[in-house]
Amino acid sequence: MDNSKKIRLILGIIYIIVLSTFLFFLFKNFSIQDFRSFEIIKSNRNMLEDLKTQNIILSALIFFLFTILWVLMLGFGSPIFLIGGFIFGKWVGTLIVLFGLCLGATILYIIANFFLKDFIYQKFESKFSYLTSKFKKNEFLYFIIYRAIGGIPFFVQNLLPVLFNISYKNYFFGSLIGLAPQLFIGVSIGAGINKIIDENSELPSLFNMFLTPDIYLPILALIIFLILAFIMRKIFFKN
Repeated sequence: MDNSKKIRLILGIIYIIVLSTFLFFLFKNFSIQDFRSFEIIKSNRNMLEDLKTQNIILSALIFFLFTILWVLMLGFGSPIFLIGGFIFGKWVGTLIVLFGLCLGATILYIIANFFLKDFIYQKFESKFSYLTSKFKKNEFLYFIIYRAIGGIPFFVQNLLPVLFNISYKNYFFGSLIGLAPQLFIGVSIGAGINKIIDENSELPSLFNMFLTPDIYLPILALIIFLILAFIMRKIFFKN
């Protein structure tokens, strides 16, 4: 076995150990009951509010680092932007989640460029090779569009640019611009859920929650965004 394969094997084992530890901690400290009881949800929500109020900077820093770790370990973003909005509100939450996801994704991209390039080429080059010429036309612009339209699992979306040799600077700032609209929408939903829990002594029905402007407006914006993303995908990334 050559040195590069040994390194990849060691990194893979370390990754599995860290991921297993993270999942064990997550499921050991949270049960399904925690998410089904409104009283428990509200008490945890109040506890998070108290912790945030006591030291907003430290709380934001811890969540920012956790967001980076989440991307590196699990590779998907949806729970994070809901939690970010729930704890920090839509504006501060968007900034923390956006920069955390983009930095985490960039670190993952750097790691993939060094250790997973051959694997990514073997798995994805035949399917996505038609995009190479498009990125060569205007790397930064097409990467912004690539990030904005989605349609690919976030973990895979983070790794595919290895095929196109995107510069690290364009990767980070393209992610920042491209992901901002959808993350703001998602964080807004999390902030809306927090507001509903704060203003109600009992959990409203799902139907009543959807009638709340803090929920249905972001969802409506998300639907419009998905339609626009579908149109952009057909225009810019048709095979």
